[in-house]
Amino acid sequence: MPYDVTGTTLRVMTHIPPPVVELRLLDTELHQLDARRAQLLHRRAWLMTVLQPVEPMPVVPPPATPPRPEATAPGVQNVLLLLGGILLTLAAMAFTLVSWGNLGIAGRALVLGAVTLAALGAPVALLRRGLRSTAESVAGLGLVLTVLDAYALHEVAFSDGDAVTFAAAAATVLTAVWTAYGIGLAALPNPAVTRAVPTTAHTPPTLLLPLPAALAIAQLPLFLWAIAAGGGPRANTAAILLTAVIDMVVALRATPRAVRLVAAGGAFGMGGWGVLAAGLISLDAAGPGAAARAAALFALAAAGAFGAAWLATGRGLRTSTAAAGGLFVVAGLGGVVRASLSADWTVPGYLACGIALLALVRGRLPQPVREGLGWASGIVQTGAVLWALPVVGITLFGPAAWLSHVWSGAPGNARDAATVDTFWPPHATATPLVLAAVAAVLAFVIRTTEWRSHALTTALTLTWATALALPTALQLPYTVGLLVQGLTVMALLALTHRMATTLALVTSLSLTFLSLAAEPATLAVLASLTVVFAGAARLGRLAPVSAAASLGYATGLACAVGASFDWQPQYIALLVLAVPVTTALLAPSIGDPTTAKAVEIMGAVAGLVAIGLAAGELPMLALVLSLCGVIAAGTALRPERRNIGYLAAALFILATWVRLSAWDIGSPEAYTLPVTAPALLVGALRRRRDPSTSSWTAYGPGLAATLAPSLVAAWADAHWARPLLLGMAALSVTLIGGGHRLKAPLVLGGGTLVLDALHELAPYIAQVVGALPRWAPPALAGLLLLALGATYEQRIRDARRVRDVLGKMN
Repeated sequence: MPYDVTGTTLRVMTHIPPPVVELRLLDTELHQLDARRAQLLHRRAWLMTVLQPVEPMPVVPPPATPPRPEATAPGVQNVLLLLGGILLTLAAMAFTLVSWGNLGIAGRALVLGAVTLAALGAPVALLRRGLRSTAESVAGLGLVLTVLDAYALHEVAFSDGDAVTFAAAAATVLTAVWTAYGIGLAALPNPAVTRAVPTTAHTPPTLLLPLPAALAIAQLPLFLWAIAAGGGPRANTAAILLTAVIDMVVALRATPRAVRLVAAGGAFGMGGWGVLAAGLISLDAAGPGAAARAAALFALAAAGAFGAAWLATGRGLRTSTAAAGGLFVVAGLGGVVRASLSADWTVPGYLACGIALLALVRGRLPQPVREGLGWASGIVQTGAVLWALPVVGITLFGPAAWLSHVWSGAPGNARDAATVDTFWPPHATATPLVLAAVAAVLAFVIRTTEWRSHALTTALTLTWATALALPTALQLPYTVGLLVQGLTVMALLALTHRMATTLALVTSLSLTFLSLAAEPATLAVLASLTVVFAGAARLGRLAPVSAAASLGYATGLACAVGASFDWQPQYIALLVLAVPVTTALLAPSIGDPTTAKAVEIMGAVAGLVAIGLAAGELPMLALVLSLCGVIAAGTALRPERRNIGYLAAALFILATWVRLSAWDIGSPEAYTLPVTAPALLVGALRRRRDPSTSSWTAYGPGLAATLAPSLVAAWADAHWARPLLLGMAALSVTLIGGGHRLKAPLVLGGGTLVLDALHELAPYIAQVVGALPRWAPPALAGLLLLALGATYEQRIRDARRVRDVLGKMN
């Protein structure tokens, strides 16, 4: 339509087609659609009647998963073959042992020969067909049959001969036959290789059984030949060790894994057996010649061990076998030394051989071998030190038995002083030499940075043990033993090592016990140790420990001095109090807080010792408690020790109580007023400093300490004086509490006053109750219940009235 047509023209234009025609066309189309729909519905109905209903197709379940086999096919095969071989072997043994006599000589030879040859030859054919497992079983049967052949041969031809000789010959022949059989089977062409098929892991080219079996039976020939030759224990042991050496070579050089495992087991088993037998021979050697022959056996064992260390590839295996070889050398040479010298030098001889191994460590041997020799030397030295420990323990702890024999008399020598209640180990004279030798090795041989500090610490400890054990081992005089231990303490304290100070403290305890045998020794030792440890504390050698040790020995010195003057224990207590006084004076000047605390603790311990000594006499105990209270009060003057003031007060109170008990005073006020007075004074001072402090905190404990015991005593007192005085005192406390508005005095004083008054009026109340008729108490109780009920009812009525008023307001 042109764009220039106007709107008026558009209103008068007619539709193309006209609306009537278009409506007619729409009706026609709808009619045709209805007809088509009817046709389709009719066709659908016809199809529904023609077609028959089809059965639903059954759902076929998926095939069930077959159960997983519990054993693999090769496993089942091997089990069956193994069982078959065992059964055939048992049958052959039964035939040989039971049914042998039913056949003649020819028949016997024919049967056994045929069966054996068949069993040994069948694996060849089976291997060519690739049936290796079956061939393995049949070959095992054939090997067993050869053993049965040997037995049958002995029973037929050599039954009257030497059984050991025949066994040695049979073992030799069987070893050779089985070895040749295994090598021959290994030389057969592999069918897998022949068919150009790669050999898999589970199809090896040859059998596994013959060569390991040959190696297993090869453990017997040398040993059996030695027995048959009548060589004795040394020849038998040599045969065992030579067998072990051969096993070692095979284990290191053989290719099949099974052969290496059997050879390794044989090397360890036969080698261990041979070394044990050589050790027993060496210990039983009566002279150097016999010991030298035993040493030759150890040399053979050492050669095998060193050969393994040289030929092996693993570092750990080379080190361990070299260490074993070193130990075998020490055992052999040490046995010669033992047989040549007295029993006292047995351990030093072995130790010297062990230390001599260190010369080889610095040689040009391979590093694993040198490490193994070093470990062997260390093992020997450790064993020597362990052998010496009982002597050190007896020397260190044995003198403690003098606690039950104080000042009974000085013993003859240091050994007698250490073994007063114990025994001395035999052949232990060379103990100091052993300890000193090991200490020297640790100090001068070990130079590696990793082990140097540990070696020096151990060397220091062993040197200390040497000095400790020297007087007892050499049976030096008693005074020399005291002097040696005292010098050891001083030498250790001169060092700056913490371990040295610890060893000095342990030595000083042993020295103190050792000095208890004689009075002069005790006084001298305790005085010396007091001075020495005081100097060590001043030099900073573990100052807290040294200071505490010095004060402890000073306490012991005070007790010893008092006992030397034949003083009673309660008088010795006054002498012991000098130690707490000294600590109270010295502690403020000590700069180290830890040392100062250690000094104060030892002062307290000395005070407890004094109290314990004075406990047998009450007046002296009261005096000692008072003096301890004075010392504690003086210590409490220091700002950082204000809390000790409570201890001082407690000591003063205890002293007062003890003194009153000594005077046979039974009045409780005499014991409680000394507590109440200072407690009230302290409470008043606290409220002055802190007005917010409760009167219960300030005055409650002090008032209760006197009022409660006095009230109990007043109720049990039949006289009038105590209740009257208690009432007056309670009234005074009540008035003071009311005047100052303090709850604690008011409540405690008032309560005490009421209870005291009840006690005084109790007889009169009892008289009044007795004068009343019997119906009066129930009547009074009824009146009381009525009054309570009326009050309860009135309260309920008031509550209902309030409820009604609130309801009207709504």
